[in-house]
Amino acid sequence: MIPVNTLNDRAVALFGLGGSGLTTARALMAGGARVTAWDDSPASVGKAAAEGIPTGDLNAADWSSFAALVLAPGVPLTHPEPHWTVRRAQAAGVEVIGDIELFVRERRRIGQPAPMAAITGTNGKSTTTALLAHLIREGGRDAQIGGNFGPAILGLEPPAPGRVYVVECSSYQIDLAPSLDPTVGILLNLSPDHLDRHGTMEHYAEIKERLVAGVGAGGTAVIGVDDAWCRGIAERVEAAGTRVVRISVLGPLDDGIHLDGTDLAVMERGRRTFTLPLAGIGSLRGAHNAQNAAAAFAAAHALGLAPETIAAGMRSFPGLAHRMEQVRTIGSVLFVNDSKATNADAAERALVSFEDIFWIAGGKPKEGGIVPLKPLFPRVRKAYLIGVAAPDFAATLGEAVPHEICGTLDVAVERAARDAAASGLPHPVVLLSPACASFDQFRNFELRGDAFRTLVEGLRLPPK
Repeated sequence: MIPVNTLNDRAVALFGLGGSGLTTARALMAGGARVTAWDDSPASVGKAAAEGIPTGDLNAADWSSFAALVLAPGVPLTHPEPHWTVRRAQAAGVEVIGDIELFVRERRRIGQPAPMAAITGTNGKSTTTALLAHLIREGGRDAQIGGNFGPAILGLEPPAPGRVYVVECSSYQIDLAPSLDPTVGILLNLSPDHLDRHGTMEHYAEIKERLVAGVGAGGTAVIGVDDAWCRGIAERVEAAGTRVVRISVLGPLDDGIHLDGTDLAVMERGRRTFTLPLAGIGSLRGAHNAQNAAAAFAAAHALGLAPETIAAGMRSFPGLAHRMEQVRTIGSVLFVNDSKATNADAAERALVSFEDIFWIAGGKPKEGGIVPLKPLFPRVRKAYLIGVAAPDFAATLGEAVPHEICGTLDVAVERAARDAAASGLPHPVVLLSPACASFDQFRNFELRGDAFRTLVEGLRLPPK
């Protein structure tokens, strides 16, 4: 745990008592803060109280006594409207921050040479975070991984020489971290997402930009430039004096890292300085993973790792569950768990990586549905639709793709497996890449992916 000493002997309101909230409360208490914790869920309040965390109804609190409101990232800060605790804090002139902000303040207070790499973007954050941590560890250093992926950040080990923090940051977390100052900041890409929480794409992009704009003196911003939003951000960050390494999987770069066939080309002033082959690395299959690999390479190199060490680490990366995870092959049928694909942009990355796809899609839909995926429909042999989105997805598929509404995942897996096995194709793929959130039928995408894996593992014989 990292005790938060920056609020020692100060009264602090904390709202949101999920896993990260409980960890944050303990870290504040360990640093001497006087915490009053609360949640809209009585069960969460009861659990916190049973664990010795001071609780109290913040509705009835004297807000003028608080030095800060520490807000869980899942609680609305601005849209669709500020949470009631945010309104109370603002009325009393109390700052509203999150656990990432507490971490960066504590890191500065301690002053230990513990670099921080912070990763954000609409898609690819978790894979890039895990890959970068893997590379750092393969290079012989201690990588502490957390934030939006992995443990809550204040549950990690305290800053120390030789220790590197690799932190995935959601837009919600960045919005609550006004002084975020990573040593290396990574912005992978931007496409519409979470607009219900940020209002507009412009606001969403502005929040994401803060992570790379806040890179500390002498640090590096790694920015994907394959979308217009990020290209503009790269120009502004560089104009402000920060070193920028651009990455692309869509075209060549004179400076930066780009995809050349199945290789990553590291370029400086028009000259290739290193080539990193990606062919044969199953955990980094597809152009989207090439983008993740390019970002991790740039960040690891900025943190002092030699290119050869990075290349060796790439080859040993095992990949992540629920991100194009190859679950099993039955006969000639490959089953792939891409449950993390919660929007069309993420599903596109899986669809372009395979052919002869028996596609399981659906859930709670995001803005635009699967309309952006129409150019990839020829890769889909048949679609199996589940969840709330099924009727709308069926309308979009129309006559272009054979499809059926299955309703639930178990039905979809059984029918897709049967049809793929009977197809006679040399390499059919049953792909769960839902292009939707999971919340209509599963609490999160991990549980959806776990259910898919269990169903596939239960297929004992090649389906007829």
